[in-house]
Amino acid sequence: MEGVVHAEGQIDEGLYSRQIYALGVEAMKKMSASKVLLIGLKGLGVEIAKNIVLAGVKSVTVYDPTPTKISDLGSQFFLHEDDIGKPRAAVTAPRLAELNSYVPVNVHDGELNESFITQFQVVVVTDTPLKKQLEINAITHRHGIKFIAADIRGLFGYAFNDFGEEFLVHDQTGEEPLSGMIAAIELDGTVACLEEHRHGLEDGDFVKFAELKGLEQIGDTVFKVKVSGPYTFSIGDVSSYGSVAASGGVFTQVKQPKAFKFASLKDSIAKPEFLISDFAKFDRPAQLHLGFRAVDAFFEEHGRFPHPHSESDAAKVLSIAEKINNSDAEPIELNNDLLKEISYQATGDLSPMAALFGGLVGQEVLKASSGKFNPIFQYFYFDSLESLPKNGDRSEESCKPAGSRYDGQIAVFGKKFHETILNQKQFLVGAGAIGCEMLKNWAMMGLGAGPGGKIYVTDMDTIEKSNLNRQFLFRPWDVTKQKSTTASEAIKKMNPYINITAYQDRVGPETESIFDDDFWMSLSGVTNALDNVEARKYVDRRCVYFRKPLVESGTLGTKGNTQVVIPDLTESYSSSQDPPEKSIPICTLKNFPNQIEHTIQWSRDLFEGLFKQAAENVNLYLSTPNFIELTLSQGGNVRETLTTIESLLNGKPTSFDACVVWARLKFEEFYNNTIQQLLFNFPKDAKTSSGAPFWSGPKRAPEPIVFDAENDLHFDFVLCAANLFAFNFGIEGTRDKNAIKAVLANVIVPDFVPKDGVKIQVNENENVAQPTTGRDELEQLADKLPKQSIFGDFKMNPVDFEKDDDSNFHIDFITAASNLRATNYGIAVADRLKTKFIAGRIIPAIATTTALVTGLVGLELYKIIDNRTVIEDYKNGFINLALPFFGFSEPIAAPKLKYYDTTFTLWDRFDVDSDITLQQLITLFKEKHKLEITMLSSGVSMLYSSFIAQKPAKMQLPISKLVETVSKKKIPPHVKALVLEMCVNDQDGEDVEVPYCRIQIR
Repeated sequence: MEGVVHAEGQIDEGLYSRQIYALGVEAMKKMSASKVLLIGLKGLGVEIAKNIVLAGVKSVTVYDPTPTKISDLGSQFFLHEDDIGKPRAAVTAPRLAELNSYVPVNVHDGELNESFITQFQVVVVTDTPLKKQLEINAITHRHGIKFIAADIRGLFGYAFNDFGEEFLVHDQTGEEPLSGMIAAIELDGTVACLEEHRHGLEDGDFVKFAELKGLEQIGDTVFKVKVSGPYTFSIGDVSSYGSVAASGGVFTQVKQPKAFKFASLKDSIAKPEFLISDFAKFDRPAQLHLGFRAVDAFFEEHGRFPHPHSESDAAKVLSIAEKINNSDAEPIELNNDLLKEISYQATGDLSPMAALFGGLVGQEVLKASSGKFNPIFQYFYFDSLESLPKNGDRSEESCKPAGSRYDGQIAVFGKKFHETILNQKQFLVGAGAIGCEMLKNWAMMGLGAGPGGKIYVTDMDTIEKSNLNRQFLFRPWDVTKQKSTTASEAIKKMNPYINITAYQDRVGPETESIFDDDFWMSLSGVTNALDNVEARKYVDRRCVYFRKPLVESGTLGTKGNTQVVIPDLTESYSSSQDPPEKSIPICTLKNFPNQIEHTIQWSRDLFEGLFKQAAENVNLYLSTPNFIELTLSQGGNVRETLTTIESLLNGKPTSFDACVVWARLKFEEFYNNTIQQLLFNFPKDAKTSSGAPFWSGPKRAPEPIVFDAENDLHFDFVLCAANLFAFNFGIEGTRDKNAIKAVLANVIVPDFVPKDGVKIQVNENENVAQPTTGRDELEQLADKLPKQSIFGDFKMNPVDFEKDDDSNFHIDFITAASNLRATNYGIAVADRLKTKFIAGRIIPAIATTTALVTGLVGLELYKIIDNRTVIEDYKNGFINLALPFFGFSEPIAAPKLKYYDTTFTLWDRFDVDSDITLQQLITLFKEKHKLEITMLSSGVSMLYSSFIAQKPAKMQLPISKLVETVSKKKIPPHVKALVLEMCVNDQDGEDVEVPYCRIQIR
């Protein structure tokens, strides 16, 4: 099979791992049975093709016999100058095929007749006259084939879906089904959740129950929900399922399929259903629907599209629009200026718009193929007229074609603004998925291609196989190469005129000699393409300091967001932050898990403790002469550290058989002995101080596991643990089941007897006094450690967790360890895929969302290049392709503060243009700003305090010398200015908040 499923009938998790978590295995398997026909391969067509080839449908057939023109190169990134005159499809197909070896890409150059079209499950039509679209849709609608039409005209675009008269969506949102523990179900159907556990359900949701005590006849029955409060809901009378109310148990949301009935294109044109793309433009879709039809009619009549910014052509389009509107069943009030603008931009072809609609339509293809997520019903119109330059010289003369690759951009913005784009100096931080898409867009726009233009990109990472599914500038033969260099070379092939410099450096305090003041000051703007919050915050701080605009964006599966940070106008990225992740209480992890997430986190911690931290402690002992003295003088669990080192060195294995014995004993310790001890402390019939059963609510009574070598789960734990332990000691491992089982047959496992006096933490806030270990006892433990000298150069090999190597036993160990613990506690086990997702903290990702988000960034970048100074001109975006949902809002304004009559924001500061003395600085603030400096600091160095007597010589030191004296560090030569934080008093002696002070020292 082709598509996401390879020859062995399995999904290539190494390639698709991030996408699997966005779409799910079942959806991807359905996609692998879907053959897609794509008509039209200009900028939009190739974007759609790229996204669905990366996603892994069964096959893609492309149709576009049109000869390549120079203007195609402004958005069609797989066409080059030496392709001019050749059929678009023929030259594009081999380059598309490189993106994914599992997806055949075919070229069709015959007729688009019924016998050909009916071979496909999905047909996508772009850059095609409406008359031809109607012919094709008549065929697809008749045969139940999914049909999508889309096009872009400058800053305008649309998409249309017809998925047939009965299209079933199995999962509308893609969100994990809600679940929770319940306290009781009354016979009248009232369900009460455990205290402080919100259910999150809505009226009309469906649920089923498990692990109930009472009402056992409910079984797998699915009930409709009526919400009565945040902690309660009703499922209707349940007395027929038993005579006694149920206690305990778990509810799980059951997703219901939803059927959609689509109208054909012919019927929809007359009576369109619109999905709103921007609620601030609620009346816009009807206008654009009419405008696109008018432009198409103009093309039918004249054999060409309206000339850019031609008033005469626009008048003809407007006249056609009026005739169409008058003939419609429900005429609308025409917006003449808007309709004329569609005519002006009819030949416009912009890479950001192609990326936006390419991501949107690509996702609709995947929905049509899989039945996963809500489809667009049925029309989606979008425009970004706000991206037009405020002070541009747009005219028929300035917008006319120049015979260049940028004609599609010039048609929209005019030559003057286009020249400004060419001469931008942009810094892209990150060359991953978003970075690749961003660079492609910039190459098509010509950003940085002028004599004064430049793109700088940095990324310290190398390319991995899992990157290839969405970081489309990389190919299999690029694996292990540097991302930034490879991406730069790739876009130079797309546009050889781009000026670009690639770095392999992390952007942070340690690289400020590379990305120094001169570097930052030379930039026009900065774009972040990072997946690390701390790195984002650092770049944000640099942009605020150097007063540079910043564009932020991010994705999470089908969700995406964009944020613009504009000097003097908006808050910065760091001004707000997400709430912290909810942590799992230690007592829950250690003793009372009730969800698979708890057992996976426990196993992840176990992995670190057994195979990394223990080995690192041994190596520290062997390499640090005074290790014992240092350890004894420090806090923490010294006893455990010394005991672990002693057992590993004195019990150092010399063969793999010894590693198997170790693993078998660890199994006994974790899954039998520990559980026996817990049940000894708290028997299954134990009561709390209030007389309630101890094992109730979230506390599940565990069962010890008796080892069985023939049980795959038991054996997998030993197999993985033994191999990882062997790696620690440089011993060759094995997967030979028979050899391992032969060793297991002879392992002697000591009997376990629970101990009195063992303290176990029951509640999160409970302080359990651990038995103290006196200094004498610790010294005795230390004396048992073997002499460091006898080990020579021996070092253990700590295991660094790597989730994407399926051969290294890491995820396999965590899966086995977690599922054994889940078995202890009666929790449903998780497969390897889910375990990897949780343990590896994997962020779901898919190329469609990435492409769309970078399209939105490009549209905001046009505004930034135009130097907009009104906050209302900018938009932050929030999208969810699964719903689908688009939301836009103005950026949040920078909060204003005040001292005296002076208002300031985070963008303001006091600038001192010379390296004055401390006394001069104090005098300057007192005389010029009427402020008394009471404290002055630079970083962690306190430079001055008015409460402490200062030596006269210190007061006469230049600020740079003062900083060096106090910090005892030389100021690096690349630093040209110092930042000073101040506490100041006003004339009334009151402490007031003021901006920081920047001292120019060079």
